[in-house]
Amino acid sequence: MSSNELCRKITFPELGDERGNLVVVEGALDIPFEIKRAFFIYGSDATVVRGCHANRFSEFVLINVSGSSKVMVTDGHRKEIINLNRPRDGVYIPKMMWKEMYEFSPDAVLMVLASTHYDGSEYIRNYDDYLKEISK
Repeated sequence: MSSNELCRKITFPELGDERGNLVVVEGALDIPFEIKRAFFIYGSDATVVRGCHANRFSEFVLINVSGSSKVMVTDGHRKEIINLNRPRDGVYIPKMMWKEMYEFSPDAVLMVLASTHYDGSEYIRNYDDYLKEISK
């Protein structure tokens, strides 16, 4: 990532032939960490905002494997909005970045790959608390 980027957009290799397409995502090769956890967000509509937190230790890659959604990432000073609308595109989000996912299409399935196992204590779920913690 350059010093101007809050997150890094990733385009994964797309393989395929007359039978269809295949997108491969390999931990520590296509993304900058070993995958410890994967989960999916689906059934959200355009009015729902997911995420709304930062993580002290976890890094993430988000991929809309179906449909589309937007991802807003901020470091408390700068903000980036990424439109995920192709199953071969993802976004890498480093630790200590505030993230919000929204504007889910009716067919959206957002796959999230994480560098850590779930630990609720590493989540910062209040934006004002996040701003205080990053200003230390």
